[in-house]
Amino acid sequence: MARQNDDDLLLDDELAAAFLTEEEPIEAAETVVQQTTTTTTTTTSSNEDDYDSVPGQLAVDVYETPDRLVVKARTPGVNKNDLDVSISDGVLTISGTLSSGDDTEATQWHVQECYWGEFSRTLVLPVAVKEDEVDAVLKDGVLTVSFNKVKQEQARKIQIQ
Repeated sequence: MARQNDDDLLLDDELAAAFLTEEEPIEAAETVVQQTTTTTTTTTSSNEDDYDSVPGQLAVDVYETPDRLVVKARTPGVNKNDLDVSISDGVLTISGTLSSGDDTEATQWHVQECYWGEFSRTLVLPVAVKEDEVDAVLKDGVLTVSFNKVKQEQARKIQIQ
């Protein structure tokens, strides 16, 4: 094998050969490289099989204003009736289903990059909120959930007598 531009880098066969003792032939190095490649390929294909069984992860933005905690999630194409938003003990869960529409007549896919199906996101809220004072609005494909924060009393100085 020819070296590439950087002489400090070892190619796969050279790297495997570097770990062999003098008695082990170069063919053993090629076997190590082939076994590694096969293991990687096998692992990747089993993960692809499990892809459909795991709900999609919903990306969120979480920020504070002086009085509110706001959680935003992009949910384009999701009907508000297909969303479920709940909170319990400071843990917010947003879940739903994104339908791809009518594609039952598709006989061959050429590109399929969009996620279709169930999605879910559960997160522990970073500050105490009033769980019964919440607003949830779905507008232009963005779900905004905002809570009134629990006011934390500031420490006051205690006079020592």
